[in-house]
Amino acid sequence: MKYSKELIDEIYSSKISDIEKINRLLEIDATQYTNCGIDSTEAELEVVRLNSDYIYKTIKKIDPWMGESFLKHKD
Repeated sequence: MKYSKELIDEIYSSKISDIEKINRLLEIDATQYTNCGIDSTEAELEVVRLNSDYIYKTIKKIDPWMGESFLKHKD
């Protein structure tokens, strides 16, 4: 499954609790990295990295400390 900024924005603007938003965003992040393999192209890996950055920046809007921590410790 391809993840998009629209899906991430939809989760962010939904009427669920902040912790549920963060959980769903982190689930997307984990799933997209899990789906990467040795056969993934550099372009595909770059899309995953960009999505991950966008997810962490979105988390930072919800919980600034947690989002900043993820951004500082990414690969």
